[in-house]
Amino acid sequence: MKVRGYAIKYGDNIDTDVIIPGRYLGITDPKELGRHAMEGLDPEFPSKIKRTGILVAGVNFGCGSSREEAPLALKYSGVKCIIAKSFARIFFRNAINVGLPIVVCPEAVEKVEEGDELTIDLAEGTIVNESKGEKYRVVPLPKFILDILRDGGLISHLRRKGL
Repeated sequence: MKVRGYAIKYGDNIDTDVIIPGRYLGITDPKELGRHAMEGLDPEFPSKIKRTGILVAGVNFGCGSSREEAPLALKYSGVKCIIAKSFARIFFRNAINVGLPIVVCPEAVEKVEEGDELTIDLAEGTIVNESKGEKYRVVPLPKFILDILRDGGLISHLRRKGL
């Protein structure tokens, strides 16, 4: 499974309240949630991510309260993949469950610049920075997680398996 796009960068400790503010938690339409993703931090995020696709962040991305809406809002805003130095554990699990690819790669976070063209190969565990001609190794995802992502999330994966 490969993901291609351009990097948009943010910092450390981006919490779920920033990803999708509490006032939007009553919204059930994921596309509408996506229109409000990262609104408190960057009101232009939805239009930027549609052009770029790859969100790059520092440590502890997705910290704070457990909100399934947070990765869902990012996915439906146009995020194709998130690269970070580290993720909050519950955010990591929620992202996989909704079918949003995420990878841990501190080296990429340090070296990638906003606007760099990236190709992430989840199966190979690599990120190629097409703009700089560099290749980074990511913390590999287990096969069962790759299977869930390939199927578009946990619910789709379980349906495909007939469960």
